[in-house]
Amino acid sequence: MDTSTHDLAALFQQLGLGHSSQEIDHFISTHQLPAGVSLAKANFWTDAQATFIKDALLLDSDWAEVVDKLAARLTVVAPH
Repeated sequence: MDTSTHDLAALFQQLGLGHSSQEIDHFISTHQLPAGVSLAKANFWTDAQATFIKDALLLDSDWAEVVDKLAARLTVVAPH
């Protein structure tokens, strides 16, 4: 049974990205997801990263919740 914690640091590590708090904050501050674009279709992922994200959501895997949290943090909110 997989008992590992699926938090942002673990997700970034799984995606092969720097996973310290500073590296995650830097990634989020330098990458934006336009409203209406799914996280898996963002242009900054490799094919393997996009497939992992897509599968996590489609299969409602243990990673789905943290993938959703990342999408929310990356989504650009249009001003009212």
